[in-house]
Amino acid sequence: QVQLVESGGGLVQAGGSLRLSCAASGSIFSIGAMGWYRQAPGKQRELVAHLNTDGSTIYADSVKGRFTISRDNAKKTTYLQMNSLKPEDTAIYYCAANKVVHDITRRIGDYWGQGTQVTVSS
Repeated sequence: QVQLVESGGGLVQAGGSLRLSCAASGSIFSIGAMGWYRQAPGKQRELVAHLNTDGSTIYADSVKGRFTISRDNAKKTTYLQMNSLKPEDTAIYYCAANKVVHDITRRIGDYWGQGTQVTVSS
């Protein structure tokens, strides 16, 4: 069974920084793309940042220049460095992993983490 566990959320003042981590565990052979999404109260879940296996990235326009996604393949972990945070960044942040190949069965699946709350005060 594959699990994604996020950490690093919390309360921060506007202009501050946070670093989110998402660690994948379980019988994993390989992981494809990884990404971060967020969902604010009353709004739909939206893409924040996406990192492909070739290193290419996609960022939401609202976070470009402020957020950086990265990953450590050996640790099966992805990170989201968030700088110059704004109150509108307040949301639950979810980690996603695409095309996760199971170590034994070689089955492929997509997985989500449980989410971590980020609150930015003005």
